[in-house]
Amino acid sequence: MADRSRVSCPRCGAPVHVYRNPFLAVDIVIRIPGRGIVLIERKNPPYGWALPGGFVDYGESLEAAAHREALEETGLELEGMEQFRAYSDPGRDPRQHTVSVVFTALGKGDPLAADDAKHLEVFPQDRLPDTLAFDHAQILSDCLEHLRHLKKL
Repeated sequence: MADRSRVSCPRCGAPVHVYRNPFLAVDIVIRIPGRGIVLIERKNPPYGWALPGGFVDYGESLEAAAHREALEETGLELEGMEQFRAYSDPGRDPRQHTVSVVFTALGKGDPLAADDAKHLEVFPQDRLPDTLAFDHAQILSDCLEHLRHLKKL
């Protein structure tokens, strides 16, 4: 069901349909071999621990957005990045309907919190925080199970 409304054209006054579409984002499960999963503590609401990620800019590919967000928030370059899955529950982000395409990658460099990240920590996969922002607990559960199945952990 399309969420739309009508407005008037400012030039001619004709009715125009305005459509609301979900926002597109990327999240990245960044693994540092021998250490764990990189999570950031969000500087802005909704607060809490989260996967690095953010909104895709107009004209930007999903892959470029993932690389940009990882570098901006963690200072890490990504290696071996693979698309994992999309998450689209309309309630997954309390701010608006957001669809996130999730990637997995190895992080290269020294992790450092920056941009939207208040803090950064590398958590062992068996000691992740109890509460995570958005649906990131579900994403991590799904992703870690997938990686175990592929024997990448």
